[in-house]
Amino acid sequence: MTITTSALEHHGSGGTEQAAPRPAGTVAELVGHTLAQLGAGHVFGVVGSGNFALTNALRRAGVPFTAARHEGGAATMADAYGRMSGRVGVVTTHQGCGLTNAVTGIGEAAKSRTPMIVLTADTAAAAVRSNFRIDQDGLARSVGAVAERVHSPQSAVADTVRAWRAAVNERRTVVLSVPTDIQAVPVDPAATGAVAPLDPPQAVRPSAAAVARLAELLRAAERPVFVAGRGGRGAGPEIAALAESCGALLATSAVAHGLFAGDPFDLGISGGFSSPFTAATIQDADLVVGWGCALNMWTMRHGSLIGAGTTVVQVDVEDSALGANRPVDLGVLGDCAETAAAVREALTASGHHSVGRRTPETAARIAAHARWSTEETEDLSTADGIDPRVLSRELDAILPAERIVSVDSGNFMGYPSAYLRVPDEFGFCFTQAFQSIGLGLATAIGAAAARPDRLPVLGTGDGGFMMAISELDTAVRKALPLVVVVYNDSAYGAEVHHFDADDEDLEIVRFPVTDIASIARGHGAAGVVVRTREDLAAVSAWVEGPRDRPLVVDARIVSDGGAWWLAEAFKGH
Repeated sequence: MTITTSALEHHGSGGTEQAAPRPAGTVAELVGHTLAQLGAGHVFGVVGSGNFALTNALRRAGVPFTAARHEGGAATMADAYGRMSGRVGVVTTHQGCGLTNAVTGIGEAAKSRTPMIVLTADTAAAAVRSNFRIDQDGLARSVGAVAERVHSPQSAVADTVRAWRAAVNERRTVVLSVPTDIQAVPVDPAATGAVAPLDPPQAVRPSAAAVARLAELLRAAERPVFVAGRGGRGAGPEIAALAESCGALLATSAVAHGLFAGDPFDLGISGGFSSPFTAATIQDADLVVGWGCALNMWTMRHGSLIGAGTTVVQVDVEDSALGANRPVDLGVLGDCAETAAAVREALTASGHHSVGRRTPETAARIAAHARWSTEETEDLSTADGIDPRVLSRELDAILPAERIVSVDSGNFMGYPSAYLRVPDEFGFCFTQAFQSIGLGLATAIGAAAARPDRLPVLGTGDGGFMMAISELDTAVRKALPLVVVVYNDSAYGAEVHHFDADDEDLEIVRFPVTDIASIARGHGAAGVVVRTREDLAAVSAWVEGPRDRPLVVDARIVSDGGAWWLAEAFKGH
């Protein structure tokens, strides 16, 4: 917990430092004002004495603020907000312990290349014996974030702008440390004037040679498949138009789920969440083009979705990403939208147009078999528990189509990912780069802040939900119309199904049944227990309105013997 100034009166000073009151016109005000002028979209945080002035500076400059219950939740909220809004999210923390509390969320954002600012206090240069003193720059770098700091009152604006440029232009999570002694230094109020607008990032144009080579490969292909990833988000129309002209089928990685929603030739998610039909169709491709997609073990099922004779192309804005996870036959350095448009223009100029497998018959097969929700499975429900596949199908029908789905990590995660439809790529928030459970609730809150026009929905396990339950208070306090679906198997389900062990050994990852619905009601949310289809009537009633508080669905699920995607996920572990 961050120790605030008031808390120190009860706990004793213990060698801790307190930030002095900040008069108007301080470096803290200047930094907050600068970030606001640059375009900070929303700030999330837990306020302590060190970041009190920084946070209020952002608020006074017009940036909305959400007070989280834990810095780890605040960091994940900022991450999700940035992914779903297209604006830069900010998380603000106290020095030392406030920053360490946020590290898992910062690591997830950094590994996902989310443009984000971590605005954190730091100890004063002279406070060498402060209990809060740690190597904040080293900590940031250890999880893949960029370490920046405000060095002096004179450089404060330049330091802040440099951090912002790294976040936006390089798509990095940046930890900007502002020492408490520097925060308090008075500055000329005139210095808080307008900050010159920055040019948007320059789109990377592919070379003419790369465009010509990719066009040549598409002309020769008979069964091409496009797989778009995080870097393809926002380029859906251009990629789909190229696919139509060359006969390619479409798919996405999990993080880009929804990019081609509504397209009759969208195979859905490539990888562990794929239906058998989708996996077989991708594996049969003679050309796979990854658009801003890492083509990693998750998306390609450890390489098994790439056929022996398949040609592989990767398009990315970073040269270091090309071929990083597997050999590629052609690496194209370029923005996805720019590249797709240029290649389509080249195909049109040559008079090439191919139907490929984009036929009415293929469209019908995709509609019937490309989603798990349309595949027939045995209903394993009992009087005491519901089959998670049945639960997910029913919820998909009950919940409004205009939704934003967030997913925690765990054995359950394939169900909301594969069964709950989303309207577009900004309707699905998948914070899984660090593979940490417990990020889901904060993810959903951040996503809700980014898209208040959509119903926020969270799929989580009982382990992840209980780990992050403090943020349920945040959702209640903000009166979010959030649907939290807890796939409750009273265990850390991934471990139960992963380890070939006897029941005695598995006792360490199993728990007594927890009445999650009652706990939710105690927090001020609505809570219902679902064991059967009939119990879902309570969810339908909540959807009808007024939706003035979160709904926690304590779904007592039966085991399906281990989620279908889990065998793929654990290969190589």
